[in-house]
Amino acid sequence: MLQAVDGHSEGASYRQIAEAIFGQSRIAETPWKTSALRDATIDLVKDGLALTAGGYRSLLKRRRRL
Repeated sequence: MLQAVDGHSEGASYRQIAEAIFGQSRIAETPWKTSALRDATIDLVKDGLALTAGGYRSLLKRRRRL
């Protein structure tokens, strides 16, 4: 997620972010607009932005079961 957020903050497109994370060959295998990797990349950016905006605190509040 952090890699996706870094790419997003640097102005990279979702496709460029996906190529950096999943590899260019995997991205080229399917049409980009309908690719599951496109959806995964968008979710990584969205979730990463939420965590960096303070959402990480919710991870710390969860109680662990022993």
